[in-house]
Amino acid sequence: MHHFQYVGQNLHCESVDLAEVAKLYGTPTYVYSAATIADNYKRIVASMKGLDVRVCYAVKANGNLAVLRYLSNLGSAFDFASAGEMRRVVAAGASVKQSVFAGVGKAESEIRMALEAGIYSFHVESEPELARINHVAGKLGVKAPIAIRVNPDVDAQTHAKITTGTSANKFGIPLRQAAAAYEAASKYPNITILGIQSHIGSQITSVGPFVETLEKLAPLAASLREKHGISYISIGGGIGVVYKDALASGPFSWWETQPEARRPLTPEVYGAALSPILKQLGLKVLIEPGRSMVANAGVLLTRVEYMKRGQGKNFLIVDAAMNDLVRPAMYDSYHEIVPLHRDTTRAALVADVVGPICESTDCFAKDRQIQALGEGEYLAIMSAGAYGHVMASRYNARPIPAEVLVKDSAFEQVNARETFEQMIANEKIPAFLK
Repeated sequence: MHHFQYVGQNLHCESVDLAEVAKLYGTPTYVYSAATIADNYKRIVASMKGLDVRVCYAVKANGNLAVLRYLSNLGSAFDFASAGEMRRVVAAGASVKQSVFAGVGKAESEIRMALEAGIYSFHVESEPELARINHVAGKLGVKAPIAIRVNPDVDAQTHAKITTGTSANKFGIPLRQAAAAYEAASKYPNITILGIQSHIGSQITSVGPFVETLEKLAPLAASLREKHGISYISIGGGIGVVYKDALASGPFSWWETQPEARRPLTPEVYGAALSPILKQLGLKVLIEPGRSMVANAGVLLTRVEYMKRGQGKNFLIVDAAMNDLVRPAMYDSYHEIVPLHRDTTRAALVADVVGPICESTDCFAKDRQIQALGEGEYLAIMSAGAYGHVMASRYNARPIPAEVLVKDSAFEQVNARETFEQMIANEKIPAFLK
């Protein structure tokens, strides 16, 4: 569910006409809906009614400072995968004292920074990492709070590049070795065992893998509570979102009325399936959603440069490119693409929607049906709020795009488009070439 819809013939984000945003700030530009972020946050919390739940938003999905501040205002803590993400949260004016630090390659400097900031817990991915955290904590004269990330060897039934919970993945300690790892952790003088964690992947559209994971973890969690006094279980994130027919899943959503088998995984279905198991454990529950908080809260605005008619193939060439939104090139992912001005009197066009970069992979959609469009008209690439701007690059010396946040009828640019001067600011010509 989101807050993008046509008002008359013009696409709006909440009460803001997106064509006005495009004209004011140019394109490509990301636009985020505050109301959608709030709805997503509240739904996941409500789905776990009766449990002591803390949402730790996964910063890697969208690290814009305004988005982080807004989530903090809603009550969210955070899940970091790097010290840089932690620093972003601090820069946004939010506390990190209820947040967690994940990632398989934590450097000593990152561990030190997190301990000095008063991080709630480290999610430990290996036994060597456990030893390193103990060493750094000892040098600081503190005890480091930890939970071990347990790899349950569960197939998340998602894209191969975003699954994280099988034995073939680099993440976590195998379930069969976890009890021994906790025993080892209990002997480190500068470690405090707080919890247990697991995260099996992203864009999971069935509740089954989540249930299977929790059923595997529950006996270990109960044992750890008795033996080591753990106080929380983190069940990670991974709830899938709507990418196809995304515009239809707005406030007047057609799929809300469809049979259960045809719906995407909702927070309500997720919570109803997991809550009974979690209630039996009697532990605080941490949830680490990223994509499900922000994906459908964002669109990428782009402008048509050319309509190129080839031999048996049409190309709609736009000013956004794979450097702005890499997901289609990297994952062959689907994004709905819609005009900012809808005109039902125009003929339908079948075309590849492509960017200007010199790569065949610079393609947002193949053989997509869309209304006929001409030079200078605007499009919105839907469901672009997660893994969009955070993965943007400067390939082909293209600047990083702008970002805008909308709340009701107000909107403001929260990240200006990069200038060429900013792009080259840290580069220099060495003296021996002068």
